[in-house]
Amino acid sequence: MARSSFWLSLALSVTLAHGQVCTTGTGSLCVGVCYGMMGDNLPSATDVVALYKNVGISSMRLFEPNPDALQALRGSQIDISLGLRNEDLPSIATSQEFANSWFSSNVAPYLNDMTVEYITVGNEVVPGEYASYVAPAMQNLQNILDTQGLAGVSVTTVVSTAALSTSYPPSAGAFSTDIVEILRFLSAQASPLMVNVYPYFAYAADPSNVPLDYALFTATGPVVQDGNLSYQNLFDAIIDAFYWAMEREGVTDVGVVVSETGWPSDGNRDFTTPELAATYNRNFVEHISKNGTPKRPQAYIEGYIFAMFNENLKPPGVEQHFGLFQPSTQPVYSLFPIH
Repeated sequence: MARSSFWLSLALSVTLAHGQVCTTGTGSLCVGVCYGMMGDNLPSATDVVALYKNVGISSMRLFEPNPDALQALRGSQIDISLGLRNEDLPSIATSQEFANSWFSSNVAPYLNDMTVEYITVGNEVVPGEYASYVAPAMQNLQNILDTQGLAGVSVTTVVSTAALSTSYPPSAGAFSTDIVEILRFLSAQASPLMVNVYPYFAYAADPSNVPLDYALFTATGPVVQDGNLSYQNLFDAIIDAFYWAMEREGVTDVGVVVSETGWPSDGNRDFTTPELAATYNRNFVEHISKNGTPKRPQAYIEGYIFAMFNENLKPPGVEQHFGLFQPSTQPVYSLFPIH
């Protein structure tokens, strides 16, 4: 999760990203949920997978291969977005043999009894010291998928709003660094770009200029006008800034998946309450199940809520309070029915 002074430059719209929608039955939560593990009091992986199934969450994002989680997911029918550790990027990028070994250890053993939907190569490393490794690492992993005929697995990367130098108005969207090689790879493979989107941080950094209803999807009319496009929520404005930034690089056919979004339930006075968090996440689920964006109204949008649990080993404050559940598995607020 990225949080930086970048947010302070936001006017009425800026951030980025998009996400991943599930297709479960009535009463299920039709988005994925990130399974963060930065806590010393979290349930066992077996109990976590059981909780996902109990509340009808059919997609999980894992930030890195965790053997206990992967074992627990066998036969669960939960779709997985599997990340690799950022520090493994240089080795995977520069050695096909290392990429083969990583895949053989962390993906291949599980393919017969679970669905790996995405492999995410780098989490918020663009821009940064690992950025140059992303495209070659993606290609080395794609070589394995091609050789093994695994067309159902998409290779991508996860970026934060730091990847944008300009995001307001959305039509001015531009990247802060050269990611053309990454975008061309995604285009060639028909894979989406994953983006972490947090309207909360924009609102908390500048509440006088970022209206709460604009951040929560509750505005009743347009808040930002960008040419002939009207924006009623910050989420759409962020995503469209990415679409425009990609088009500025000559790439028009790459979609966006929201790899993280959410709202903290505590940690920053009345900016963070269970009621606000519930409002944001409920409206996010409803919004992406029905809508594209003003720029791409027919776009299919997938997304992951961050996160399954409150994690006590994250930095103190709001970072510890993004969970849908307490480590005891009690809901922080009601978002879906227990089956």
